[in-house]
Amino acid sequence: MELNRRQIMALAAGSAAFAATTSLSFPVLAANDAQDIINAFTGGAEAGEGALTLDAPEIAENGNTVPIEVTVDSPMSEDDYVEAVLIVADGNPNASVATFHFTPMSGEALASTRIRLAKTQDVIAVAKMSNGTFAMDRKTVKVTIGGCGG
Repeated sequence: MELNRRQIMALAAGSAAFAATTSLSFPVLAANDAQDIINAFTGGAEAGEGALTLDAPEIAENGNTVPIEVTVDSPMSEDDYVEAVLIVADGNPNASVATFHFTPMSGEALASTRIRLAKTQDVIAVAKMSNGTFAMDRKTVKVTIGGCGG
């Protein structure tokens, strides 16, 4: 099948319209406020404390590369495991930083990465458990040299 110029333009317009409407139906992608992103991830449910540990430095000398690590205390069995962990930095221009997905085959719910922080701010981790509950931990990281946009 060979497409002519009109058909290609129609496909491009349809794709653009689809992309524009799809971002509206997924609030995690469209939102930039940290609390809005967390509420979209949890469905508005309250997140408890204790099962999730966020490890981040108290002071980051360079906001461009701030090491963080999240661990969730879970047996990671078929009946009880961590589905996902959301990382949010509430002072960044784009608050959503990362989402890690797990399965029972992951063995343990552990992830580490380096993130970019624009300024001194809270880094928040929220874990979604397979039973529908949520756990949260929060750390304040003081940035001495600006990262993204700061």
